Amino acid sequence: MNDDVYYSIALTRMTGFSADMALRLYQAMGSSQAVYEHRNDIGDAVGDTTPRLRESLRHWDNALRRAAAEMEFISKSGIQALTLSDPDYPQRLRECPDAPIVLYYKGTASLNQRYILNMVGTRHCTAYGQDLVQRFLSDLRQQCPQVLVVSGLAYGIDICAHRNAMQQGYDTVGVLAHGLDQIYPSAHRSTAADMVKHGGLLTEYMSQTEPLPNNFRQRNRIVAGISDATILVESAIKGGGLITCRIAQEYGRDVFAFPGAVGMATSEGCNRMIRNNTAALITSAKDFLESMGWQTANQRTETVERQLFPDLSAEERCVADVLRQKNDLQLNLISIRTNLPIGQLTALLFSLEMKGIVKPMAGGTYHLIS
Repeated sequence: MNDDVYYSIALTRMTGFSADMALRLYQAMGSSQAVYEHRNDIGDAVGDTTPRLRESLRHWDNALRRAAAEMEFISKSGIQALTLSDPDYPQRLRECPDAPIVLYYKGTASLNQRYILNMVGTRHCTAYGQDLVQRFLSDLRQQCPQVLVVSGLAYGIDICAHRNAMQQGYDTVGVLAHGLDQIYPSAHRSTAADMVKHGGLLTEYMSQTEPLPNNFRQRNRIVAGISDATILVESAIKGGGLITCRIAQEYGRDVFAFPGAVGMATSEGCNRMIRNNTAALITSAKDFLESMGWQTANQRTETVERQLFPDLSAEERCVADVLRQKNDLQLNLISIRTNLPIGQLTALLFSLEMKGIVKPMAGGTYHLIS
């Protein structure tokens, strides 16, 4: 039995499925098992806990029984349980303040693909929206083949993004608002089965969890957090896609929107975000790639690196690679993405600064000089 998985599943139930509370306990104690071992004195080990939570954390029997049953289910179903300590856990999501301490994944794609974007929008998309998704992914595939496409398997833009991604040869991952013992909506079962072979299905919810309305809002943070960028295709003035965009902004991720016809209900959300400068306007894959600075298929990364950075050590090159993928990062985020300790990373950044390759910016961020 994997103890980290076992106790992490139980801890999600002990905290009432409050992701930020479970994460705070996990990080404070170093593991879910440590939370269990200190269940009788958790108030001494972790500050700012309520009497109700401290009392609840004394009684793990039911949660542990449920965790054991879930581990049996995932073993029989070919599902991976990914905890925060697992190297396959989505690295981008791990940076978020409300990251789930355990995820359930069935699929073949790496959740740490070099480039990851999500496409979201209305469940009532028009032919215009469907055409935007098809043309964008087709053009993107020609220019940048190393992309994982993420969405929520819902009607409309979500399912259109998944299906077009597979048609173009991309892996695609659907983030679900329920357990992996079911597919909602049921009309998308066939597509979901294809995605398991050409991407995957991901959720923070254990089996027997129904697709309740609040679960979809919670799901949206994973869609945003797992991705480098969010692309809003069509949206009314209110909708789940707008929630994903807002969360992505809070996470410091890039947000883009396709404009739509003035007065069209399915374009009001996109047009408002563009007008309010809360989303960057794009009309093509070329616009998106230029804004993101992603390496395209006709650019030979290794050759460029040798020309620009001929004298870098392996560690310095690792730092440069991270900043090339996502520039202007804070020190702690660079540390997470490179897996280098802060002390060593500070020395490397100073060396890179002396070589004229990076420069420190306001707010403790570092910028790769192109």
